[in-house]
Amino acid sequence: ISCQNPLQSLLSSMKQACEILTRDLEGGAARIPFETFSFLYSYLASIDGEISEAETEAFLEGIKEQADKHHGMVLIRHF
Repeated sequence: ISCQNPLQSLLSSMKQACEILTRDLEGGAARIPFETFSFLYSYLASIDGEISEAETEAFLEGIKEQADKHHGMVLIRHF
């Protein structure tokens, strides 16, 4: 049984996804394109059912602002 709230669990899943999907060397920043991050985050949030669409959009807006400063790439430290 998980003690994490839905957002913590989702962010943990996103961290793992970044580590799996990155083209960075192991131990690197684990960057992935914002489009990929956004697609995965939106999908996982929608099947979770406890994170509202408005919360998802607001979160992704903040991530996009950070990604825009890094050539469209999301880094784990952004979330």
